[in-house]
Amino acid sequence: MNDPVKYWDYLPEYRLHKTEILSLVDAVFSSGRLILGSRVASFEANFSAYCGAKFGIGVNSCTDALFLSLKAIGAAAGDEVITVSNTAVPTVAAIRAAGATPVFADVEADSYLMDTTWLENLISPRTRCIIPVHLCGQCADMDHLMEIADRHGIAVIEDCAQAAGAAFGGCKAGSFGVAGAFSFYPTKILGAYGDGGMVVTSSEEIAAKLRRLRFYGMEKSYYSEEEGYNSRLDEVQAAILDLRLPALQAETDRRRVIAKAYDAGLAGVTEIKLPAIKPGRIHQYYLYTIRAERRDDLQQYLAAHDIESRINYPTPIHLMQGYNVLGYREGSLPVTERLAGEILSLPMYGALPEDHLTRVIAAIKQFYSGKQAA
Repeated sequence: MNDPVKYWDYLPEYRLHKTEILSLVDAVFSSGRLILGSRVASFEANFSAYCGAKFGIGVNSCTDALFLSLKAIGAAAGDEVITVSNTAVPTVAAIRAAGATPVFADVEADSYLMDTTWLENLISPRTRCIIPVHLCGQCADMDHLMEIADRHGIAVIEDCAQAAGAAFGGCKAGSFGVAGAFSFYPTKILGAYGDGGMVVTSSEEIAAKLRRLRFYGMEKSYYSEEEGYNSRLDEVQAAILDLRLPALQAETDRRRVIAKAYDAGLAGVTEIKLPAIKPGRIHQYYLYTIRAERRDDLQQYLAAHDIESRINYPTPIHLMQGYNVLGYREGSLPVTERLAGEILSLPMYGALPEDHLTRVIAAIKQFYSGKQAA
């Protein structure tokens, strides 16, 4: 019997580097400093430099990275923030936590990214910020988006949760706006062994404010300069992430090899549409997401053959009960809503075995050929 094909698995990498990782954890535990020490400072410097930004501020999640970035630019009740609805709930939760109102743009059908042609009609006197979501590992159209934002004097905060290492026009994700928010959730290409996040910015003023906001508004102990919060990347996770950072390019390269194999193997299947790489982009394939006819039946067929897959995301946020207060109705974002019934993410991680990749391709072809294996 074949081993199950997992959608994602960190254990092969952990087994390979187990001794080094555990030695590093012991070194941190033995150091006498567990919060906001030298390990965090080192990773902040190294990761921000990798992104092409001057400063990094480690926090406890990408949700907080977005929330604190919004607070740092002064977003508050009465403000509007333009983003997309085909994203993880944290993008919108962060906007709401800051007191602002999300305003949704539709997306491009081939890339699943923000359709920037919507922006001019969505901008109002209350628009404080635009948050493009670099979904699946590919950047939104930052040239057009930044031109519009700059012309209207609107801040841009990039949601880079799925895009560490992605690039647009030769510049890394996170280097375009006033801030870029990253996730180090374990499933991410650069993932921790727990939760974590970071804001990168080239603004010294924003960086200083973010450092205060993540630590109760303090610059020195027991005295708040302003109202703040508690959101700190811990030393253990920072140390592990710093260890993994030099391998990020190799992991990304491996994912591109897997994506090319999917592209080649599925090229003749007319019932599916493969991920599109838009001009000027470097896609790092956090997800390999197809559009599929009879998507739900296909997913059930794959599951019956021990192949995991995911739908990212089955319900757009504007149609969720928890966000009825925003006033959107079915039909408000036609492309977003259509994609929600078609998208399917296939197994994708650097250590994905070759035979598992072959099985996924074969199973999809069998499903659509009508010669389905029992």
